[in-house]
Amino acid sequence: MDVVVMARILFGSSLGFHIIYATIGVGLPIMIILAEVMYWITKDEHYALMAKRWTKGFAILLAVSIASGTIVAVLLSLLFPNFMEIVGQVISLPFQLEIFAFLIEAVFMSIYLYAADRLPQGLRVLSITLVAMGATASAILITDVHAWMNTPAGFDISENGTITNVNVWEAFFNPSFGVTAIHVTLSAYMTVAFLVASVAAIRLMKSHLSLEERSYHKKALMIALYFGAAMSLGTAINGHETAQMLHEENPRKLAAAEGLFETTRYAGLSIGGYTSAEDEEVKYALEIPNALSFLAGDRFDTEVIGLNEYPEELWPPLYVHILFNVMVGIGTLLLVFSFAALFWKHVLRREFPGWMLALLVVSGPLAVIAIEAGWCFSCIGRQPWTINDVLPTEEAATRSGSVGILLVSFLTLYVVLLFVTGFVMRYYFKRNPVEKDLAAGNS
Repeated sequence: MDVVVMARILFGSSLGFHIIYATIGVGLPIMIILAEVMYWITKDEHYALMAKRWTKGFAILLAVSIASGTIVAVLLSLLFPNFMEIVGQVISLPFQLEIFAFLIEAVFMSIYLYAADRLPQGLRVLSITLVAMGATASAILITDVHAWMNTPAGFDISENGTITNVNVWEAFFNPSFGVTAIHVTLSAYMTVAFLVASVAAIRLMKSHLSLEERSYHKKALMIALYFGAAMSLGTAINGHETAQMLHEENPRKLAAAEGLFETTRYAGLSIGGYTSAEDEEVKYALEIPNALSFLAGDRFDTEVIGLNEYPEELWPPLYVHILFNVMVGIGTLLLVFSFAALFWKHVLRREFPGWMLALLVVSGPLAVIAIEAGWCFSCIGRQPWTINDVLPTEEAATRSGSVGILLVSFLTLYVVLLFVTGFVMRYYFKRNPVEKDLAAGNS
């Protein structure tokens, strides 16, 4: 296998593994804040217990997130040294600021984890809020580098590769930074909300629960549904803004996402199917007339650039259409799931039936799949460039012969870590079931 391909697989799998833990690390503190605020308002001990138990899970996952994030940072330098040379000159500021964001997260996480019971309610909420701010800031700052790779700004590069006219703030606030940062943040919050909803729904499907335990899980489920509905709606709105950003800044990626070959006005939106390069169309897709033009420019007659405007060797892999559809399709399903559940609860005033709980059980795993598909689409859709229209991946990657050994070693490590994390989480919460904590609170 080609060294560049192996480097891409290794880094992609490392990022795909880390992104699960990083996403939970960004979203779970917000859920803990919501539980703490609900406890502050209602004085219902169930919400205090939710915050406590979610914090224990967060602490376990945070350890793996830190380790996997360190691996990603090291591999980025090892696998793409020529890329990191440009990063060091132009866009190192987000990496530097991320150190302070992580410091805030770690310090106040320690305070909240070990001293929450001895803090007044206001300080408890403040401490976990600072944890959430640090975690979200870390995600946004790292995402800034990714956004800059898609829409590079703040420097010039000569024919011999010399970097000149560096403007760190122009690079920091590159054209796609705002939209991308909001999308990553909202989707992380949404994903964790549905993961919490999944766990609560699994418990509610069991028939042997006591009335108090059932009440506890219903409250957790409702918090998750309210928050998940709001975040999924926000993500959908931001998705429209993302499409417009791609139309302006990276029309080649938008064309690949929709399998559009010819520059077209009144362009239709292709849902499903696969892109055929030979036939220059999306096979077996459901097409919504004029919808792509409207997404791109808020007008049905917006001209959308097609792939044939570019040399074929600069086309992204055409299977990004499938990744894009998975991301958007799951996001739409989650939006429907959450609002349908809230309608069922508050308008029809009925308890959730088994089939609806089953749908909510799968919502969490689906959200994780959407996160993975979204990151894959964003990175693969930039190919064949590491820095769009500046640095080809072939030139950015290492030529070391040891990449194959690293690939096998780290893939094995990730599989082991997934099983170990699952085992530790299951072991802890099996030894400390919620009914035990509820009984302790009532004694």
